[in-house]
Amino acid sequence: MDGLNVRARVWKFPENVNTDQIIPNRAYYLSPEEQLPFIFDAMRPGWVDEMKNGDIIIAERNFGMGSSRPAARNLALLGVGCLVADNINGLFYRNSVNFGLPAIECSGVSDMFEEGQVAEVSFQDFTIRNIDTGESLTGREVPKSLLRILKAGGLYPLLEDEGMIALVE
Repeated sequence: MDGLNVRARVWKFPENVNTDQIIPNRAYYLSPEEQLPFIFDAMRPGWVDEMKNGDIIIAERNFGMGSSRPAARNLALLGVGCLVADNINGLFYRNSVNFGLPAIECSGVSDMFEEGQVAEVSFQDFTIRNIDTGESLTGREVPKSLLRILKAGGLYPLLEDEGMIALVE
């Protein structure tokens, strides 16, 4: 990711992906790092082994529905470069920002990509471009206050940088 621009391979996910599918119950009480091999295990076994640092998730509507599990943290820790979905569950979206996972809503984006294609996502002008086909769409603008948190790498790094909380070691 260059600033808040991401260009990488696309992984497609269907509508209504819930946080229990991202972090299954059997992994819930493990440390965040120990949870990583279980991400999407029930719906896409082996995905974590194929996914490369910086790859982009493109999803249909209602991504991240369900509980308030910190699933966005796990996707960020795994190295997902960005999430783009037709729409994102509100709580999941805010958790994404807080944990430093760039996320943007863009109606119709799931129809614009096939898995394995390359996407370019700009958080300067909120465009999503399919490098393989040349198609592009404009996503929903991310408020400046949330971009500030994303640019810092999440809420805790921002608060640390501003001296609001002690550095975590």
